[in-house]
Amino acid sequence: MAKKTQANVAVIGAGAVGIEMLRVLKQRKFPVGDLKVFARSARTIDVDGQKYAVEAISPDAFKGIDIALFAGTEGEKGAAVTFAAEAVKRGAVVIDNGADFRMDPNVPLVVPEVNPQAIKKHQGIIANPNCSTIQMVVALMPIHKKVGIKRVIVTTLQASSGAGKAAVDQLNEEVGLIAEGGFTNVNVSVTNRSMPQQLAYNVFPQIGGFAEDDYTSEEWKLVKETHKIMGDKNIKVSATTIRVPVRTGHSESVYIETKETIAPDKVKALLKKAPGIILVDDPKQGLYPMPKDAEGRDETFVGRIRKDPYVKNGLWLWVVADNLRKGAAANAVQIAEVLVKKGW
Repeated sequence: MAKKTQANVAVIGAGAVGIEMLRVLKQRKFPVGDLKVFARSARTIDVDGQKYAVEAISPDAFKGIDIALFAGTEGEKGAAVTFAAEAVKRGAVVIDNGADFRMDPNVPLVVPEVNPQAIKKHQGIIANPNCSTIQMVVALMPIHKKVGIKRVIVTTLQASSGAGKAAVDQLNEEVGLIAEGGFTNVNVSVTNRSMPQQLAYNVFPQIGGFAEDDYTSEEWKLVKETHKIMGDKNIKVSATTIRVPVRTGHSESVYIETKETIAPDKVKALLKKAPGIILVDDPKQGLYPMPKDAEGRDETFVGRIRKDPYVKNGLWLWVVADNLRKGAAANAVQIAEVLVKKGW
């Protein structure tokens, strides 16, 4: 990609993440030349009062496109499997939010605050990590660089929007049924069913299908993607992923064991000046990260930093981010910003 001040951009997908990509491009004032929106069928969509013409996707639609932002599809093969190679063939750099290329050794897996140098190694395709991985590595990398991390135990509390619009619809319907009927078990009454369990007034420890050693696919993503992004397969990562009745914004309880001792105050100082992080850590005043405050923001919020009183180098962190923005659309656009700025 030759260095230029503007880029012709295509957004592929007009669902929740695709719409958020359009919103982020505008809000971050990305230097867009021509902007195209592609999906399976042509139509017009409205994003914050601005109308976008959606064109039916085809290989030739990528002619003249510099950067192709694929929104990705939860739980199934994304459009990038079919069209990424066609876009690259026509001169575009693909940034894919889906899972199809993340563990491909020839495809960089990138969080710009963590491993921006990996972008330069692309061969036409760059992968956007999973939402829960992105916010965790943003918080962990400054600590890892300073004192090293040898172990991570993470429990995620993931919003319904992480499973797409259908999951949000299910949550809304369940909440309405409960409010109307005065009971809490509406499992059999819901028509908008996309998740394996009731979500309203409930939590359940399954995101993705169950895989090796009875960990879910989402839990293994946290392990494997963290190793790839942070460039250290020796970090012992173990995860439990939980779906919670929140609309947008993933929260994570993260326990780490560092190689060298570091005091919580030093960690706070480190994270306060780290890129992309907002430190919210005054628990006595009731100040700590919450998903309602992260919604619509591109930063990762970190708080509740404290030591383990029984393990010398053990530390706890609480990490929150908007899964549709930093966990998907904003991270992809940030990658595109680096591409344009560096001419990569």
